[in-house]
Amino acid sequence: MSTNRTTVALPVDLLSSIDAVVRSGRAASRNAFLAHAVRHELERLQREAIDRQFEMMATDAQYQREARRISDEYARSDWEALRVAEDDS
Repeated sequence: MSTNRTTVALPVDLLSSIDAVVRSGRAASRNAFLAHAVRHELERLQREAIDRQFEMMATDAQYQREARRISDEYARSDWEALRVAEDDS
């Protein structure tokens, strides 16, 4: 994995807490800890953005009509697939 060196200013108490985690062996280094924490936060923000999109879909009348139309079109084949799956069980 390629890396790029940067400088980050952190509050003293936060850096002390990170160092304690590294000393305890729960992180390999400050760099590893920070990379993990940043990656975790970016993933959380991405999940929040996706959740907001789903929330918008729930109130979007045009999307709801289209979803209902598609569901209606596939209702018969969905039931057939369920019947076949139950027969195979």
